Amino acid sequence: GKSIAEITKQVRGKNDVGNQIEQIVTMYEAGGAGMVYHGMSEDDVQRIMREPFTMIASDSGVREVDESVPHPRGYGNNARVLGRYVRALHLLSLEDAIRKMTSLPAQTFGFRDRGMVREGFAADLVIFDEKTIADRATFEKPHQYPVGVTHVLVNGEVVFGDGMTGARPGVALRGPGYSLGAAGNKASN
Repeated sequence: GKSIAEITKQVRGKNDVGNQIEQIVTMYEAGGAGMVYHGMSEDDVQRIMREPFTMIASDSGVREVDESVPHPRGYGNNARVLGRYVRALHLLSLEDAIRKMTSLPAQTFGFRDRGMVREGFAADLVIFDEKTIADRATFEKPHQYPVGVTHVLVNGEVVFGDGMTGARPGVALRGPGYSLGAAGNKASN
């Protein structure tokens, strides 16, 4: 959780631009580094979120709770939308926010058995209290689960309810057109 200027000063004793660039190169050569960029203003976020075909999702990867410093959205993206933009700011209705998180992405990416509560569909469900759901993850403490979530089911199996269950029924989703073959490997949909 340090800035490149802080890291450079600590490692090199100086934090001028030249040393910062050298430090970045050194870090990448040693296996890389995660960085958080702030590229959108709050006004941009709200304007884009209001668009009818904007999906709500996170590009955060799956992470173990450790010493890494991921972006807070990895833990709180959807809870933030529900607590802040739906409940507090009334930017979206609850139903529209849920649609943007579930059925719209499933339909857009061609996942025919996901995104809706319907017989024969995968039961990927989050049970939450709409009055209390909120994100708690921050840049300083990113490994914080949201509040207001009571149960999480993945493929119909409870993975969270009175704590983590240890179940891991999730699978990688690959939509139509996916192929590892393009990368030189053989795979089928």
